[in-house]
Amino acid sequence: MTTDEWGYEEFNGPMVWPKLFPQAGGLLQSPVNIETSKSTNDMTLKSKPLYWNYCPEMCTKIINTGYGWKVDATGGEGSELSGGPLGHKYKLEQFHCHWGCTSSKGSEHTVDGMPYAGELHLVHWNCDKYNSFSEAIAHPDGLAVLGVFLQAGTESHNELEKIVSLIPQVALRNQTAEITNSIDPTNLLPEDVTYWTYHGSLTTPPCSECVTWIMFKSPLEVSEKQLNAFRSMRTWTPEECCSEAHGGPQLVNNYRPPLPLGNRVLRECGAM
Repeated sequence: MTTDEWGYEEFNGPMVWPKLFPQAGGLLQSPVNIETSKSTNDMTLKSKPLYWNYCPEMCTKIINTGYGWKVDATGGEGSELSGGPLGHKYKLEQFHCHWGCTSSKGSEHTVDGMPYAGELHLVHWNCDKYNSFSEAIAHPDGLAVLGVFLQAGTESHNELEKIVSLIPQVALRNQTAEITNSIDPTNLLPEDVTYWTYHGSLTTPPCSECVTWIMFKSPLEVSEKQLNAFRSMRTWTPEECCSEAHGGPQLVNNYRPPLPLGNRVLRECGAM
């Protein structure tokens, strides 16, 4: 197996990633199980509130990567994430999602051992110190990721519905669609901004240990219908699918299980 053939099956999934990507076997890996009894309430985080500013024009296209959907957020100017545990300004690069085959699993991080139905990741890079996302990824303070749990409920989420409406155009791997109905990343964040934070890694290869994680405590409610739209995506390209009536394997369970927190400090800002 080559480094571009990783996935989430038994033969190419998280258990074998360290053989292809040495950092995946490191001590600062993500995700983790958030043990709420072990988190430290850090008052310094409260004195430096998280600040973000996004413009909807940033979100230019959506792609089926074969591992999920991803929205490119490299258009426009002026995106910023700062404050909280961050010592610099960070710029939004993309956001994507992880989900399960049912709503009993799907998130990457868990809370006291309990998974959510999905997890959104808004991926930012340190634009104060580095010139590009690819440069930033090589440094411990290179990236900051806002993580949002998705909880299955009865109500559809309005902003997420804009993404759901594009899924039929990106059902197969490598398919892309232009975003014409502007998506505002601000509306994908919970109103309650209490969070946990720790230092970790990308949850997909190469699993670089360059991420300040900010995991919001409050989940977004999404409908089962919206989650089913994500589950309808496929892992094969149009070329691979031409002999397959249903478009090949479903794109589900695209999450990495939690890894040990080890000696890392898990801090929290605010109580629920």
